[in-house]
Amino acid sequence: MSVKLTKRQVGEVSVIDAAGRITLGEGSSTFRDTVKEMVNAGQKKILLNLGEVSYIDSSGIGELVSGFTTVSNAGGNLKLLNLTKRIQDLLQITKLYTVFEVFDDEAKALASF
Repeated sequence: MSVKLTKRQVGEVSVIDAAGRITLGEGSSTFRDTVKEMVNAGQKKILLNLGEVSYIDSSGIGELVSGFTTVSNAGGNLKLLNLTKRIQDLLQITKLYTVFEVFDDEAKALASF
């Protein structure tokens, strides 16, 4: 199963709830396209909820970085919410934990924008 992305708006912040697998192919391109659409529509405060993501590979990590770069270059912020243990470990191994703002609590994440 590839990733399923659900978008919702909470005030000024666009929340993407991801579920499934972010892997090479459909999962990562779906994520990339969704972030680009949102930025092009002027949505520059994006919170990515990864609580239901069962697996992410190196391509998926690359797409997180690509999304972060796309949003940052447009003058916005992309922050992460509800990382699973596996995703936390991957971000620490790749030293990307210092790049992303990461939250466990949605209210705190929303307030940080």
